[in-house]
Amino acid sequence: MSFKNFKCVPKMIFGRGSFAQLDAVLAAERKAANDFVVFLVDDVHQNKSLAGRLPAKTHDLIIYVNVEEEPTTKQVDALTAQVQAFNTKLPVSVIGLGGGSTLDLAKAVSLMLTNNGGSAEYQGWDLINNPAVHHIGIPTISGTGAEASRTAVLCGPVRKLGLNSDYTVFDQIIMDSELIAGVPTEQWFFTGMDCYIHCVESLEGTYLNEFAKAYAEKSMDLCREVFINNHEEKDDKLMMASYMGGMSIAYSQVGACHAISYGLGYVLGYHHGIGNCLAFNVLEEFYPEGVEEFRKMMALHNINLPKHICRDLPDETIAKMVAVTKSMGPLWDNVYGAGWEEKVTDEMLTKLFRRI
Repeated sequence: MSFKNFKCVPKMIFGRGSFAQLDAVLAAERKAANDFVVFLVDDVHQNKSLAGRLPAKTHDLIIYVNVEEEPTTKQVDALTAQVQAFNTKLPVSVIGLGGGSTLDLAKAVSLMLTNNGGSAEYQGWDLINNPAVHHIGIPTISGTGAEASRTAVLCGPVRKLGLNSDYTVFDQIIMDSELIAGVPTEQWFFTGMDCYIHCVESLEGTYLNEFAKAYAEKSMDLCREVFINNHEEKDDKLMMASYMGGMSIAYSQVGACHAISYGLGYVLGYHHGIGNCLAFNVLEEFYPEGVEEFRKMMALHNINLPKHICRDLPDETIAKMVAVTKSMGPLWDNVYGAGWEEKVTDEMLTKLFRRI
C-alpha cells in the first residue's frame, strides 16, 4: 500500500496585525537590488486602505485582479504574460491578496511562470513538472481553504478543475483576521460555508482517516462557534476553521457537493461559495445531519438562496453540468468507494440539478 506524501505550507504567520510583517518576509527573498515582486490583489481593495499598506518597491508589479467571475485558464495565461512582459527576469515572489479566487490565481501564475504552455494543459492531478516561483497567500475572506490547499481551481476550455500539485502549495501564508472584517454578510456566509461543507464531505467520505478527521472535527466546531454562537472572536475562529478545513481535505477529499458545484460553476458561472450552498441544500440524502445544520445556520443569518435556477433550463444545459459533475472521479470515489460509476448516473444527477 502506498501512502500519500502530503506537502503542507511550510511557513505561516497567524495573528491580528500580522500583515505588517509582509515587508520583512519579502526582504528575505529580495537578494539583489533589481529583484522584483508581483502583487496580485483583489480589485475590491483598489484605492482602499489595504492597498496603501502594500510593501511594494518602485520596481515591483501590482496587478489588481477582477474575480467577479470564476478564475479561468485564459485569465491565468494573460496574467502570466503580463508578468513576463513587465520583466524578463522571474519575480522572487508572487503574492495573492484576497479571497480564494485571488489566492488560486496567484498559485496558478507562480506555476505558469516556470512551466511551458498554457495553464489548461495542467488541469488535473500532478501534471506540473517544475517548481513554482516563491508564492505567498494572504486571505482577506475566509472559508475556501485555498491558503492551505494543493490546488488552484480554474475554469478551462473543457471543465472546471484544479492545478493539483505539491508545487501549487504556498511557500508562506499570513493569516491576519483584521483583514476579513467588513466582508458583506452574504459573501461572508457563502464563503464560510465552503469550509463547513469541506468538513462534512471529509467526515462522511470513504477516504476518511484520523489525520483528516482531527482537522475536520476541530474546523467544524469552530464553524459552529462562528455561525451558530456568533462568538466575539469569530473572525479569528473562521480564519482557523478555513485553514483546518483545507488541511482536512488535503489528506482526504471533497464529495458530492463540490462535484455538483463544479457543474454549476462551469456552466452557469456561479461562484464557488454560493454554488456549494445551492448544491448542498438538495443533498439531504447524502448528508442529512449536515444539511439540517446548514439550513439552521442560513435561518440564523437571514440568508435566502436563489430558488428554481435549474428547474426550467434546457436539457442540453443540464447535460453539460451533468458531464462536468460525472468527470470528478476522485470526489465520487470518496462518496461511494469502488464501483461509484454504477451509482453516479445521468438520471440521478439530472434529478438533483432540477431540484436546485
